[in-house]
Amino acid sequence: MGELFQPTHLLILMFFPLIVVPPFWAICRKAGFSPWFSLLIVVPWVNLIGLYVLAFSNWRPALSTQAAWPPAPTYPPSIPPPQS
Repeated sequence: MGELFQPTHLLILMFFPLIVVPPFWAICRKAGFSPWFSLLIVVPWVNLIGLYVLAFSNWRPALSTQAAWPPAPTYPPSIPPPQS
């Protein structure tokens, strides 16, 4: 049998926050929360409460980029009536 903490366990524990916190940092910013809220994701049990708060809160509306794009064409394209 192996020991409880192997060297690979220590590596996982060291790099877990570096892998998990940045996506939650971006999600918290987009949701209108303080990005520092994402640091709670590494605290056991508090992370579950934080995820529920994040999931069921009202998010601020995201900025739409549709104004920069031209309108989509209609299909089938409308054919102008013949000129007499």
